[in-house]
Order: sequence, then structure tokens, then C-alpha cells
Amino acid sequence: MVAARPLRSTAWRVASRRMGIAASLATLAAAFVATFSPSANAMKIQTVKSPGGIEAWLVEEHAVPMMAMRFAFDGGSSQDPAGKEGVANFVTAMLDEGAGDLVSRDFQERMEDLSMRMNYEEAKDAFYGNFETLTANRDEAAKLLKLALTKPRFDQDAVERIRQQLLASLAYAARDPDKVAQNEWYAVAFAGHPYARPANGTEATVGKMTGADLESYRKRVFAKDTLKVVAVGDITPEQLGKLLDEVFGDLPDKAELAPVAKTNPVSGGRQTVVDMNVPQSVAVFGLGAMPRKDPDFMAAFVLNQILGGGGFASKLMEEVREKRGLAYSVYTYVYPFQHTSIFSGGVATRNDMMGQSLDIIRAELKKMADGDVSQTDLDNAKSYLIGSYPLRFDTNAKIASQLLGLRMDGFGPEYVDNRNAMVAAVTLDDLKRVAKRLLETQNLIVTIVGKPTLQQAKKG
Repeated sequence: MVAARPLRSTAWRVASRRMGIAASLATLAAAFVATFSPSANAMKIQTVKSPGGIEAWLVEEHAVPMMAMRFAFDGGSSQDPAGKEGVANFVTAMLDEGAGDLVSRDFQERMEDLSMRMNYEEAKDAFYGNFETLTANRDEAAKLLKLALTKPRFDQDAVERIRQQLLASLAYAARDPDKVAQNEWYAVAFAGHPYARPANGTEATVGKMTGADLESYRKRVFAKDTLKVVAVGDITPEQLGKLLDEVFGDLPDKAELAPVAKTNPVSGGRQTVVDMNVPQSVAVFGLGAMPRKDPDFMAAFVLNQILGGGGFASKLMEEVREKRGLAYSVYTYVYPFQHTSIFSGGVATRNDMMGQSLDIIRAELKKMADGDVSQTDLDNAKSYLIGSYPLRFDTNAKIASQLLGLRMDGFGPEYVDNRNAMVAAVTLDDLKRVAKRLLETQNLIVTIVGKPTLQQAKKG
């Protein structure tokens, strides 16, 4: 009997099966890369509507007999009820743990038989799904995906097994200064808002999560009105329309989402320290940014490339690492959420160097805000951003992920053709104007984990 087998044996078998599935799909994926490397502009993005009215984007490629599909529902961890933090993350780990008449082991053996890949992840605003299958097994694999989304079992033994894995992961994360600093930054920046809650939950909330909690989240969030789908690979529009209705057709028409208010990171500047006995401190810093569809967003994107997004070519990397050897890495990024946007970054360095590192970072942000950026800086950043864009589209899975991101941000297929022209149109005057608007260092929120020396660090 399955239940009588030791957990270790079951885990090993599951891992072996998943490795086998991964190997089968990886072999075909490698063949796909060798035969299909379109430039972003060469892709033909079709909009497909199923007979049941479900819309998807499709990029056809029939050279290799496989397809990738990415889909998302609005929701994510911001829909975790108060006191149930971590429920969305728990659901992501449970959807291949049995559905319909198939218990966990039978479900995963069926996945192995079909050489399919199915996994899930949550973000603050959305619940994402990833589905990959061989053409020969597509219809049967789609039936399994439908079962996972519409009739997950959430059996008690599977819930308890996954709970132990999640609790172990939480215990590990509590000793990881990077993860602690990230969580603390959001807790400070968005206090009182769902974005401040720990997406993976806490020992207390995960410890008491029930199958009913998981099912309640699924029923509220998985619905057709917020569904976004992108498919890439060996499938025609007609076949995709049929698959969309097969997989998603039985979901409710409308989600029952709790309202999430627009928000901004707290203003006025904050600096907090979480004591942790580690030789190297980690700092996360950030402030509010412009929304994704703000006319200044693209200039902010280019600005970030110059400041901290460009790896070894960035100004922060040059000042913090190359000139002074204070840290191995320092970075920044601009990230738009549905209900806010942030400019954020991080640095890790010896405890006694954290104060100096933060002073230099603040000084570089201030210099940029005051207009210290050159035409050469701008030309180099635009050259990299434009030239590297096709690299985001060199596999079917990457194409699907990129296009789904555009759909989630509310853009149409034409964005792919227009994106590089928008980058090219950013001027030096744009950069200076947006730097002044974005980099209000008096509002900088900094969270540090470790035992830092901060005599030189200044607030704001």
C-alpha cells in the first residue's frame, strides 16, 4: 500500500519521477532552442478566443512537438486573509498533490507517464501557472491540468507533508539575512497594507492552515474574469481554443477578490536594523516609483540601468565595489506592482563597512537626482537595453513568460514591436527630469540585517 511506504522512499520516487519528466522536456527544449530563435520583432503574436470566450495570446512554432503555456489569475499573496498569511504559497505547493480521483502518488505517476511539467508560484498580485507538454500527450495532459485547477484534493496526509516542507523552508529563511531584510523592508514600507504581510506566512499561520483554507482561496481566486493565458509552440489557434475551454471552461465566471487599496511606501525616510549574528550585513533600500503606464516609466527604467541595474557597468558598482572594494555586489531595480511601484536595491558587505557603503549609495542617488548623468551614460544604457531585448525571447518558455508579463501589465501584442523605439526615444533631459522626480533620498527606506557599524550612515 502507498500509505505504508516510508516518506523517504516516496520522496525519492517523486524526485526521480520529476527528474525524468524534466529530462524528457529538457531534451526537446534544447532542440527547440536550436531550431527556433526568433528575434522579438519576428514573432507573430496571435490573439485567440475560444468558443467559450476565453482569450489567449499564441505564438505558433511547429518545428518541435511541444508547447508551453503560462497563465495567471489576479490575486496572489495580497489575497491571503489576515491571520492566514501564506495560504497562496501553500496552494502553489499542493496543486500537483492529487486531484479528482487521483491521490498524490497516482497524480504524479500520471504526470510522469505523460512527460508533462506543471508548477505554480504566487506573487503579491497574481497566482501563476506553468504548463509544458509534448504534442502527442497534449490532450491527456490538459485533462490533468484541469483536474488540478478545478478539483484539487488537499488530502490531509499531503497537506501535513507539504506543511512540514514549508515550515522547514520558513526556519531556513529566518536565518537568511537577504530574506529577512526583504521581508522587513516591505513590512516597514507598507505597514498596514497587504503588501506588508509575509507572503510565505509564519510558523503560526502555516502551522494551522487547513485543507478548507486552501480550497477557500482556490475558489475565490481561480476564475475566468481575471485569467490571462499565453501559449507558445506546436499548437494551432483552433487547437488552443479547444484546450482553453477544456482546462479553464468550468472555472467560475468571476473571482471573489478582496479589495486592495492603492498605496505608496511610507515617506520621510526610515532606517531599521534587525540584529543577526552574521559576519556580513545585508541592506535593502528603496522608495516609491512611478506606475508602469506612467509616461516617465521608460525613462526610469533606463535610469535604473545606469544607476544600479547594469551590473559591473553601473555607477553604484563602480563606486562601491570597483573604487573602494566595499562589496561584491550592489544593485537596483524598478518594480511595478498592481497597487504601487518601487525603486529598490540591495548591498551586502562586512559589518564594519555597511555604514560607509550606505553613505556612498545615498551620495550616488543624490548626485543622479541633481542631474549628474551624461550623454555617454545614456547611450551606453540604451545600446545594452535595446541589443539584449531579443535574449528574452530565445526559448518557448521565456517567450510565454515575457508575453504573460505584458498581458498582466495591460499592454497589447504591439508592445514587443514598439518597446525598443520607446527606449531609444529617452533623452538626457528625460533622464534628468525623472531622476529628480524618482530619487527623493529623504524618503529612502533602509532595512539592515546583521551587526552593522553605522557611525557614518545617515538617515534619509
